[in-house]
Amino acid sequence: MVYRKGKSCANHYLVMYVLKNDFSFNRVGISVSKKVGNSVVRHRVTRLIRESYRLNGEKFYSGYDIVVIARNTAKGKDYTDISSALLHLGKIHKILKKEMIQS
Repeated sequence: MVYRKGKSCANHYLVMYVLKNDFSFNRVGISVSKKVGNSVVRHRVTRLIRESYRLNGEKFYSGYDIVVIARNTAKGKDYTDISSALLHLGKIHKILKKEMIQS
């Protein structure tokens, strides 16, 4: 549903699909393809994305279904790169709270 009806934006490391839902909280899905690497690499990228959202989740408006897809270039990147890519996509989708953009 999110792929079909949601809006997508991408940057160098991640692709983000966003669709409004009827809940008071966000639902986040993470997808890392086999093209990114073996299971150890894929799981590391998944953990980095999950941790980035966990620490920055209060900066996002609630009530959205968010699917984050890792690109092949996300392989080998550190937390700061993935976190800034996630926040950048939130800003593009306009689901990042205004007061959080300045900080």
